[in-house]
Amino acid sequence: MRVAAIQMNSGADVDANLRLADQLLAGAAADGVGLAVLPENFALMPRKSRDKAAHAEERGQGPIQDFLADASRRLGMWIVAGSMPLVSPQAERVYGACPVYDDRGKQQACYRKMHLFDVKLPDLEESYQESWSMYPGDALAVVDTPIGRIGLSICYDVRFPELFRRLVDQGASVFTVPAAFTKVTGLAHWHVLLRARAIENLAYVIAAGQYGEHSDQRLTFGHSMIVDPWGRILAEQAEGNCHVAAEIDPQLPAKIRAEFPALANRRLEKA
Repeated sequence: MRVAAIQMNSGADVDANLRLADQLLAGAAADGVGLAVLPENFALMPRKSRDKAAHAEERGQGPIQDFLADASRRLGMWIVAGSMPLVSPQAERVYGACPVYDDRGKQQACYRKMHLFDVKLPDLEESYQESWSMYPGDALAVVDTPIGRIGLSICYDVRFPELFRRLVDQGASVFTVPAAFTKVTGLAHWHVLLRARAIENLAYVIAAGQYGEHSDQRLTFGHSMIVDPWGRILAEQAEGNCHVAAEIDPQLPAKIRAEFPALANRRLEKA
């Protein structure tokens, strides 16, 4: 099957972001893509982080999810919907949630971002405190799709290899990593982390990124890519609103895992 990572430069206007996402998804569908991954915050990169609360939706309800259901049905495409704001137990904070839609427009899964980006970048006057506006999820999510069992993650999650091993233990052979990686951390770590998660788990990685400067002056790295289970980059695009596509073989992870049984050779107990 042909899959795609959708790369965007989202801003503070939800309607404009959804129109752009629709154009890019339609372009991917015309390219023969059967499953596409949107980036983190595809529907909203606000000027102030707590502005997300005004657009938070209940699961299965609201204009962003209506758009996703319609687009997946209209285009006949599975959509892993990056992240969008869902209502959390605290009104001022939102879940960063990744719903997954099948090609009939039905929501099949929803992952809520577990690891929040609360960091001060070394030697730079740049810091982030996602927990001020976001509420952490506490559950893994996997979903069966035509390309295999997908393990869902969002951005900062990629720095926690134990999460991906748990997803493998639940049968994942493909990981999706929608992201809004900062330019600084992307230059240092993006390629290394994505390839490492693919290699150590013998799994495909589909990573969809935000790129460029946003309404809050944040700079994101782009470089959306698709990585195979041997760590080879099959497709990549540094910048631009675009889709990055490649053919993947749903049988390849099982074949490599049988021939190179690193996962079977684990000595520590599975969680």
